[in-house]
Amino acid sequence: MTVQINTDSNVEGSARSKAYFSDELEKALIRFEEKITRLEVHFGDENSDKSGMNDKRCLIEARIINMQPVAVTNHAETTEKAFHGALDKIKKVLETTFEKKKTY
Repeated sequence: MTVQINTDSNVEGSARSKAYFSDELEKALIRFEEKITRLEVHFGDENSDKSGMNDKRCLIEARIINMQPVAVTNHAETTEKAFHGALDKIKKVLETTFEKKKTY
């Protein structure tokens, strides 16, 4: 399972933060690792330089073997909160998807 982290120009994308998010994804989704070829995470700040409520966005897309990709988006006041909200959502989507297919 390959993890790819992308940020827009308004979100810090240091190597340390990318490593943290990758580790969190791999730990949380380990039971699906043989079914997923790639995870793509996209971080964005929808208000750019302005501050605002829930303006940080995290989109997580899971590329699943022999299936269409699934994606979720979460908004929050910080990048970390947006990530953890999206992580919870993608876990639920994957559980539902594989439960319907009876493949995990």
